[in-house]
Amino acid sequence: MTTPLSNYANEIYLLGMGGQRPAWPTDPSTLEEYARERVDPGPFWYAAGAAGCGATYRANLAAFDRWRIVPRMLAGATHRDPTTTLFGQALPAPVITAPIGVQGIMHADGELAVARVAQELGLPMAVSTVSSYTLEEVAEANGAGTRWFQLYWPNDEDVCASLLARAKAAGYSTLLVTLDTWLLGWRPHDLDQAYLPFLSGKGLANYFTDPAFLAGLEKSPADDLPAALMRWLPMFTGNDKTWDNLGFLRDHWDGPIVLKGIQHVDDARRAVDAGVDGIVVSNHGGRQVDGAIAALDALPGIVDAAGDRLEVLFDSGVRTGADVLKAVALGAKAVLYGRPWVYGLALGGTDGVRHVLRCLLADLDLGLALSGNSSLAGLGPHTLAERP
Repeated sequence: MTTPLSNYANEIYLLGMGGQRPAWPTDPSTLEEYARERVDPGPFWYAAGAAGCGATYRANLAAFDRWRIVPRMLAGATHRDPTTTLFGQALPAPVITAPIGVQGIMHADGELAVARVAQELGLPMAVSTVSSYTLEEVAEANGAGTRWFQLYWPNDEDVCASLLARAKAAGYSTLLVTLDTWLLGWRPHDLDQAYLPFLSGKGLANYFTDPAFLAGLEKSPADDLPAALMRWLPMFTGNDKTWDNLGFLRDHWDGPIVLKGIQHVDDARRAVDAGVDGIVVSNHGGRQVDGAIAALDALPGIVDAAGDRLEVLFDSGVRTGADVLKAVALGAKAVLYGRPWVYGLALGGTDGVRHVLRCLLADLDLGLALSGNSSLAGLGPHTLAERP
C-alpha cells in the first residue's frame, strides 16, 4: 500500500518532537505574506499581482468561498485513492504545476527546481514558453517526469514550428496553448515599478536559443540585446489568433492539445468542434481582464456543455486542498496550481517548492478523507453546498 499523501503532516509533527518546525508556513495565505516581506517587490508583484483593481483576482477567491464541502460520516474512507488519469497518464493527484513564466526572477534555480520536485512527486509539469531555462534544460532536470509545453503562440510561424519541434524532441507530451495573453493586461503593480523582466532578456531562454529566431538576427542576443528584443516583442504580442489558426498547431503537434483560457460555454463548444483534446477553464489568475467572471463560476456550465467530449481542466484561485476538491466536484478533471509554490521557490528553491506542493497534496488527501470520500469518483455537485 502506498504512503498516504497526508503523511506529510505526520512527518512535520514527528520532527517537531525534536524541536524542528517547518522552515516556511503551511497555510498559503500566510505563505504569501511571508514571501511579500522577503522577496524584492518587482519579482514578488510580478507573481502576485493582478489586472486593474484586482476585481477578478478577488472574485476567483470569493467563488471558492461560496462553495462549501458537506462532509459525510461512517463512509469507510480509511484508505483513499486520490489518483486520476489524464491523456492516458496516471497522476497521483489531480494536480499539475502551472506554467509560470520567468521563474528565474524568483530563484536562480527557476524551472529546474520545479522540474525536479514534479518528477519526484509524480506530478505533470507545464513549462512556459517564457521560461528562464530552455526546454531542453528543464527536460533534463525533469528526467522521466511528465511534462507539458505551454505555448505563447508566436506571430512568426517558423519560430512557432521550431519551438514545437524542440518540445516534442525533448519529451513534452501535451501542448498547452494559452489564448488569453496575446496582449498583456493592465497590471498596476508592474506598471508602478516599470517592471517587465523580459525587457532585460529574462525569461527568453527558449527564443534566444532557437535557430529560427536567431536566423532573423545579425548578432547574437548576447552581443545585441536591443535588436533581439525588437525581434521578440512583435512576435510575442499584438496579434489575436482565430479558430481557423488551430490547424497550424495540429499540423505541427501530434500529441494532445489543450486550450487554456476558456471562460464561455460557446468557446468550449468551439473547442470541441475544433477537435482539441482538452481545455482549461481559466482567467489567468485574474491577471488579464479586470472585472471578469470568476473562473470557478464558469466551470459548471462549461462542463455541462463540453465535459463529455474533451477533458476539462481548471485554474485561477486554487490555493488549498479544499479548493482542488471543490473544482473536481464541479467537474474539473484536474487543476493547474501556481502562485503558492512560486512563493516557495522564492523562499527556498527546490526545498521550498517541495514543501508547498507536499502541503497541498496532504491537505487534499485529508480533505478527501474527512469529507467521507475514498476516491475522486465520489465527488460531484452533491458534495457541495452553495453559501447564500
